[in-house]
Amino acid sequence: MVSERHLSQHPDHLPATTHSYLLRAAESLSEAVAARDVPERYACAHVAALRAAAALLAARARPAPARGRRQKNAWVLLTEVAPELGEWAAFFAAGAAKRAAAESGSTRAVTDREADDLVRDADRFLAVIEQALGLTPHLPLGDQLAGRAAG
Repeated sequence: MVSERHLSQHPDHLPATTHSYLLRAAESLSEAVAARDVPERYACAHVAALRAAAALLAARARPAPARGRRQKNAWVLLTEVAPELGEWAAFFAAGAAKRAAAESGSTRAVTDREADDLVRDADRFLAVIEQALGLTPHLPLGDQLAGRAAG
């Protein structure tokens, strides 16, 4: 199981919140793989990516003084904290409106293919985040997704 692996291989220098976000990202990804409902699969995959980004932010971001500061979403912050992940941030930011529509119950918001593709992308992104944090990346869940589609 992905979450057990994270517990045994965390470097000591990572904050507890980073560990928590990684576990929650893995759980959301597992929920996405298991979901038969297309909007739910898409939303869970997007949330998994958001939690993976939060894990990196928890490890690297330093709070700035609150005075005169505009609120920024996780994808904007990720680009600032880890510019090398800017393309990933832009990709997932572009899917936020679809996730909101999927979460509201829209059955037309995303296709089955889009949901499956996002699950695979979120899976890859979680591995990228794990590597960026100095962890061994989890085993890809893509085979589980393919098995679900065949079943």
